[in-house]
Amino acid sequence: MFLGIYRFEGEANELREAYDRLLDNIPHSNLSLHACVADAGGLTIFDACPSEEAFKSFASSPEFNAALQASGLPTPQVTPMGEVHAAFVSGQRVF
Repeated sequence: MFLGIYRFEGEANELREAYDRLLDNIPHSNLSLHACVADAGGLTIFDACPSEEAFKSFASSPEFNAALQASGLPTPQVTPMGEVHAAFVSGQRVF
């Protein structure tokens, strides 16, 4: 599993609404490891893909860019992070 970060700069409330529209059109079963964090400058999404190749393909795909535009999200700064060694949610190891 490979983790990437998507950073969206802008007004956080507007970006949260656009993010929610984006999620309305994505099957939640596709989200293996995913978190969205709002701060004063925008949104940061931490999202994992099955592999680095899948991450690179997804992050640069026309379909992803079209989904961002349709939801009202701006083009993000995309940062590949690396292989996930472990992940915990509420004290439970999920990976």
